[in-house]
Amino acid sequence: MSYDKFTVIQSPAVPLPVENVDTDQIIPARFLKAVERKGFGENLFRDWRYDTSGQPIPGFPLNNPAWSGKILVAGKNFGSGSSREHAAWAIYDYGFRVVVSSFFADIFKGNALNNGLLPVVVEPRFLEKIFREIENDPRALFEVNLPEQRFTLLRSGETTGFEINPWKKYCLLNGLDDMDYLVNSRKKIEDFEKLTANKEIK
Repeated sequence: MSYDKFTVIQSPAVPLPVENVDTDQIIPARFLKAVERKGFGENLFRDWRYDTSGQPIPGFPLNNPAWSGKILVAGKNFGSGSSREHAAWAIYDYGFRVVVSSFFADIFKGNALNNGLLPVVVEPRFLEKIFREIENDPRALFEVNLPEQRFTLLRSGETTGFEINPWKKYCLLNGLDDMDYLVNSRKKIEDFEKLTANKEIK
């Protein structure tokens, strides 16, 4: 499955100042029946967004009309718990392209990168600055520059770098997952196989 190419995003952000958010909180297990990567966004943080009667809980950030955007800013240790890939699917399907935290669970981080979602790790103090910026102005804009690997608070100009695996960076920049890359490389693979076969014959 291909994804939108990721280069530079300028967007306001949605704050989720909660630590140790696990994948069952991101997408509860009862919603994991579908095998396609569509429709999961409506149940993102389902048990935090809605009460038992299905009514939106006013205090939850995703239900606050003041906050919106393609960037989710979360507390430390985001994506812990089970390895379900559906957590990344749900966040992407909801409309987020970036999740910012001071620490991600390794499996979630890998799943995010495999599914068009950029996890940005920043220092705890910088994360606090982001939260304060959103609190002071819910429409504050942030820039995520993947080519330069930088996250910037546009109002103040404060910026920080972030790390990303070069291979995953290439895939995000070109809107590819691993399978897309293999399919697009089919001609090269076939040519290599022919060359190898010819050498064996000789």
